[in-house]
Amino acid sequence: MRFRHPDGSTIHLSYCTNVHPAETLDGVLAQLRDYCEPVRRRLGRDRLGIGLWLARDAAHILADTPAALRGLRTELDRRGLEVVSLNGFPYEGFGGEQVKYRVYKPDWADPERLEYTAALALVLSRLLPDDVTEGSISTLPLAWRTADRHSTRSAHVALRALGDNLDTLADRTGRSIRVGLEPEPGCVIETTGDAIAPLNAIAHDRIGICVDTCHLATSYEEPHTALDSLARAGIPIVKSQLSAALHAEHPRLPQVRTLLSTFDEPRFLHQTRTTTATGVLGTDDLGEALDGDALPADSSWRCHFHIPLHAPPAPPLTSTLAVLKASLARLVGGPRPLTRHLEVETYTWQALPPELRPGSPAQLVDGISAELDFAHALLSDLGLKELP
Repeated sequence: MRFRHPDGSTIHLSYCTNVHPAETLDGVLAQLRDYCEPVRRRLGRDRLGIGLWLARDAAHILADTPAALRGLRTELDRRGLEVVSLNGFPYEGFGGEQVKYRVYKPDWADPERLEYTAALALVLSRLLPDDVTEGSISTLPLAWRTADRHSTRSAHVALRALGDNLDTLADRTGRSIRVGLEPEPGCVIETTGDAIAPLNAIAHDRIGICVDTCHLATSYEEPHTALDSLARAGIPIVKSQLSAALHAEHPRLPQVRTLLSTFDEPRFLHQTRTTTATGVLGTDDLGEALDGDALPADSSWRCHFHIPLHAPPAPPLTSTLAVLKASLARLVGGPRPLTRHLEVETYTWQALPPELRPGSPAQLVDGISAELDFAHALLSDLGLKELP
């Protein structure tokens, strides 16, 4: 969906297709048929934005095979879908039974990450609608925190090379593709504040940040402070992923811990954080936090578990929807938008506790549609008007 900001610019709202991942081009085409077009029809729109996730093999096939890329563009047009953004964080295997730490490989010290992202940029430049000249890609925030200094330097070199590649692509195609590092708990760049020094060191205007509001909340960042700091530092917000984290106000209580344990599942990593007098503390996964005294339980916990925007968990658990709303107000509610690409990214539908999971493709379509309706209402409340 497209919206007109009061300053006259166009804001794009999409949903990310990593919620139903596929490793092959045929799988991507099936997603368009089985989920994306049904969501569009369910919403009653002539056009729907989707943030495609393309695994490594699919990305390289599309980049290397003009006929395949034309075929994908034709299929998007035929089904009333448009793409202005790609999710380039997961490399492959995001639909596996156990993703966990594997999602952080290859990192930006590995040449494969640069090759993959360059392929995505080429693909996106060909998929952009005819009346759109700017695309965005979200990516890994350098590496998981265990990366050494040599790897971090290598990552900076790779990102500068990517920036040069994007400049060349813009000169050749007239399409400007920007890439945003996505801060995530546990990574080298864990918070928006952590992103400022590396991005200033990389110093390329096509390399910026992707603000994921679930990650922002999990790290207990205050939205206005974080976003204003990025603005003062001149860091471009390439895109923002609209998502909510799991929140437990009283994790010491047995009934709260029992409910939290239903979200401890084997597929994804659910980094968990709390605040203390000395700062934010955390564990790599929810199960570690629940195991004995691994994490202090005197104050609230937040967990990196993407909760559907419109459907918070049953009390006493909640979601960090308030952080999302405050972030969105700062991102697009001011006199000028800080970003023009917004993406609903709840990829955890099938990782929810069994009683909350969609039981069929139709129920998943209904859930995604409800999230987009919810996001639409938030944007409307901020004064944005949907475009036909």
